[in-house]
Amino acid sequence: MSNLMKKAPLLYLIGIVVISIMTFVLGYRGHAAESAATNLQGYGLKIFRVESGLYPFVHVYIRTFDQNMDPLLNLNKMNIGMMVKGRVYDPEKNQYLIQPLRKRGESVRTVLVIDTSKTMKGGPFEAALRAAARFIDAKRSQDQVAIIALDDNSDGYTIVSNFERDYGTLGRRLADLHATGEKTRLYDGVAAAMELTAGSGPGSDTLGEGDYIVSSSIVVLSDGKDEDSAISRSDLMTRISTMRLPIPVYSIAFSKVEEKHLRNLQALSRNTFGKFYYIGKNYENITRNVEDIQNVLQSDYVLTFRAYVPVDGEQHSLKVGIEYPTGSGKMRYDAAAFESIEPPPLPQILEAQDTLNKALVNLEGKSPYMVNPYAIGEPSLALSR
Repeated sequence: MSNLMKKAPLLYLIGIVVISIMTFVLGYRGHAAESAATNLQGYGLKIFRVESGLYPFVHVYIRTFDQNMDPLLNLNKMNIGMMVKGRVYDPEKNQYLIQPLRKRGESVRTVLVIDTSKTMKGGPFEAALRAAARFIDAKRSQDQVAIIALDDNSDGYTIVSNFERDYGTLGRRLADLHATGEKTRLYDGVAAAMELTAGSGPGSDTLGEGDYIVSSSIVVLSDGKDEDSAISRSDLMTRISTMRLPIPVYSIAFSKVEEKHLRNLQALSRNTFGKFYYIGKNYENITRNVEDIQNVLQSDYVLTFRAYVPVDGEQHSLKVGIEYPTGSGKMRYDAAAFESIEPPPLPQILEAQDTLNKALVNLEGKSPYMVNPYAIGEPSLALSR
């Protein structure tokens, strides 16, 4: 990494945005999403990241889900409503764009937590390794995977591989694993995975300066039995609930031991907006399950909008809503905030801003918002815009 990048963390944030914006502006014009608890009618969305490094252009990273925790597909700008400081953007004024993450250059990170205890030996462990290998094969080239083995180490786990992009290296790490452990400290291993996603740097020394991580997740392959973890399930749940950024846990559950242990995995997934997959002994389902997880991770959306809040270094409220299906009149919302900051006029930033400026043209003093004749304030001013 260059000295310039080391001295300017903002550029690290911007690097991958410069690349992804080109794809985003030149070829794509539709897709996004929102949160809330799922219910029988439907769907929700979760804003998990907001970046203002190219201000006045702001990126909002969003995960969507239906009642089965599957992502919403084929959303477009007309599905989306957005507000800044309580005022509604007019979609006809073309001040925001939506794009699926899979078409962009940002990276996602996943920790594979693999149970290597003797209770997994045989069919379950072989299937778990195949599932892990398939997950790695299905990732995008820029995405990173780490591997944690639940074993007899004094900590209850071993970090087999830190975050790595190279398929071959990850495959060799998997090949070194064997089901020989006497105990499974499941909660300690999941807690370690959470710490790894939250506290690590950019990962392997082979990573380029443009890599930018936007989300992290954990995939657990286990029979769910916990034995003597230093952290309890309730403590782990408390830790999960207080995290600033959500880290979903996807559980692939085997049942060679008592099925009551699978409730441990169910609880972890449900409390993190992840998904629980029951394999039992139907190992042929594993490939489809890991491909489903990859699909979820790559089906996040990025909403990019042009803000008109003057630079003041303060946080300003943002709200994104989804109407689904289109024309139904049913909206779900999630709220967040963005920072109105002035990025340094460095070449990489100016180039990215110029690209976005061509897509989200400055309204030159006109309002980006919809007009409501009954709005509080000065109707004559509002209607004149």
